[in-house]
Amino acid sequence: MPEQIEGETLTQPDRFRVVAWWSSGQSGIAKSNSSPSAIHFTSPPSLGGEEGRRTPQDFLLSALVSSYTTTFRGLAEKLHLEHTDLEVEVEGIGDSQGNQTFEELLVRAVLIIPHPEQYAQAMDLLNETSRLCFSSQAPSIKRSFEARVTVRLCGYATG
Repeated sequence: MPEQIEGETLTQPDRFRVVAWWSSGQSGIAKSNSSPSAIHFTSPPSLGGEEGRRTPQDFLLSALVSSYTTTFRGLAEKLHLEHTDLEVEVEGIGDSQGNQTFEELLVRAVLIIPHPEQYAQAMDLLNETSRLCFSSQAPSIKRSFEARVTVRLCGYATG
């Protein structure tokens, strides 16, 4: 239930959770609290991962395009911007030093609108979406890390 503070209603923040574990060989499984389906993943093939499985890099790029797309849809609906199609592509350019990071992320958005007089509004909305979407802000999110080690001896766990 939302809290009341001096006439304002505060809502509890949404919480999202994903758990991953290495299943066997060169693959693992990830499962979120928002979906009953588990997703199999692997390291990139260049690091010995299996062909045909998603990689952490795929997940990051998928998060970027889905974030952009859902943010655009919400903003376009509020502004009543009529459109017939939106295609969003993201390309991750790898680190030239061989680190498993991206040096650059290039997002390409192609929007099709039926009314030429809405061109300026459509361009503004595409740019505003880029500024506001979750994935554009993700690098600035505060990060925390918790680690725990458990030792299991003869059926007894410690830690």
